[in-house]
Amino acid sequence: MSSFVVHEHHSKKLHYDLRLEIGGALKSWTIPKGPSMNPKDKRLAVMVDDHPLEYGIFEGIIPEGHYGAGPVIIWDSGTYDSVKQDIIKGKIEFYLRGKKLKGLFVLTRMKGKEKEWLFIKKNDEYSDGNFEIRPELTEERRRLLQEKIQSCHMT
Repeated sequence: MSSFVVHEHHSKKLHYDLRLEIGGALKSWTIPKGPSMNPKDKRLAVMVDDHPLEYGIFEGIIPEGHYGAGPVIIWDSGTYDSVKQDIIKGKIEFYLRGKKLKGLFVLTRMKGKEKEWLFIKKNDEYSDGNFEIRPELTEERRRLLQEKIQSCHMT
């Protein structure tokens, strides 16, 4: 079992970052519309640079002038089991055990693309055709966050 985290990231535009622990790092995808529990939703997921494992617990405000400036909170986290993992061929199937995201999901690279993938919930007992993502960053929670410069680069 490996870990996963979904960060809610309020930078220039609100987006969500899916991070899967693979090979000693957090493989990362930016999901502009956020993850969904509805199997009919095919969400664009843009692969970005790997992040160190320590980034999986990061919450804070990235200061202005730094890449990704803005508040970052953990929207969901948990563990996952890999069902099929072939990043080279562009398909990763996995079973999430999070607080919000549960069940079988797939990341599949779009044909002819290098970094553009689709994040899709597979139809199972956890599927929710009425799912709507809700941001969790409140003004009160934002006040509690501290400015932090978190290195997201692998060393």
